Amino acid sequence: MLRPHGRIVVALSLAAFVLAGCAAGVPTRHTEPTGRVPQPDPAVCGLWNAIGAVPTEAQLVDAAQRYQVVILNAWEVAAQKRLKALNPAVTVLVYKDLSSTRSYETATAHGGLLPTGVDFTATGRDHPEWFATDTAGARIEWAPYPQHWQMAVWNPDYQREWASSVTAEAVRDGWDGVFADNDFASLGFYSDAVLAGTSSRAETDRLIRDGLDRMIGVAGSALAGSGKLLIPNLSEARLHPGRWTEHARFGGAMEENFAQYAGDELLTWQGPQWDEMMRTSSDGRHLTLLVTKTAGVQESSGGAAERAGFAGAALLAGDRTCWTGPEAGDYSRPAFSGYQSLALGEPRGPAEQQSSGVWTREFTGGWVALNPGAEDATVTPPAGLSTTDGTPITGDLTVFASDGEVLVRR
Repeated sequence: MLRPHGRIVVALSLAAFVLAGCAAGVPTRHTEPTGRVPQPDPAVCGLWNAIGAVPTEAQLVDAAQRYQVVILNAWEVAAQKRLKALNPAVTVLVYKDLSSTRSYETATAHGGLLPTGVDFTATGRDHPEWFATDTAGARIEWAPYPQHWQMAVWNPDYQREWASSVTAEAVRDGWDGVFADNDFASLGFYSDAVLAGTSSRAETDRLIRDGLDRMIGVAGSALAGSGKLLIPNLSEARLHPGRWTEHARFGGAMEENFAQYAGDELLTWQGPQWDEMMRTSSDGRHLTLLVTKTAGVQESSGGAAERAGFAGAALLAGDRTCWTGPEAGDYSRPAFSGYQSLALGEPRGPAEQQSSGVWTREFTGGWVALNPGAEDATVTPPAGLSTTDGTPITGDLTVFASDGEVLVRR
């Protein structure tokens, strides 16, 4: 059961005030930042996943100043070249699905530029064995996404064809790399089918995971050999030790459910994934792409997911850790959080976990904290900080359960 509460509790230095329960002059809630002006050297870089709509010229001009990584559909080559002309430093990735091919009309309406690695019609004609089938021999359509068909990601010929065609396209059209969607851990996200050759859903999922493990190696090696990145959209790495590290090795990975709620706790911090993300994001070579969504998600309190998402991204932050907040929705419009307008500056050291379980990190211009657990916890922030609306913090700070805090230097 959610409880209403304020977000800041300052331990007053006068015991009488504490005993009286008085927090004179200290607000119980503060206004979240509303700025939309990007920092020239942000603590957390901006990510725009622009696959939900055709980007406008105004959006592209704005994106060149606001985002360090942009993901576009394969047929948006002109938009990619426009972004590169406006800002050559922007990393632009092309969207490709690892695990499906698609039969809806618009999937093949762009002169051979597909959202997938292989064409539905040509594959059905020439390589029907590349389609996954259930125990009755029927192809598997993803229930939430009609006309998306599960592919046999464990088939070596499918893996090689996907890698070859996608790499050739990335090189020809000048993409910096490939954003590879649906690097998932379970078919159960999309279908309750049991795959032919397996006897249970657990065996089905193992076959898919093992196949994708190998496919990432095949595709990543092909792309790396041509100087291109492979950034898979990796799900549930927290359940499988080593999977984030292995799948991120060709340039990085995305966590599309970053700082998502699971009951009273934040899911990303359960299991080994967080430690692996810390290692890969700190080397300066791997992209760590993070998306925090709130649609349909019950937060611990209003705005908590956005706070926790930004604070968590700042804990990982390097030049190549990029985050997009709750406004992303269906990716039909750019998203930019007010937190990304804050001048946090440079980190003064790595993220640290306090004895309370709270993760903290100090920056030249501020400080972030994140409490992934189910209980409120008290920490002592550095001196000279205030809330984002200017309220000074002069003592201990309670970071509420499954929530984050962002303070700025006065």
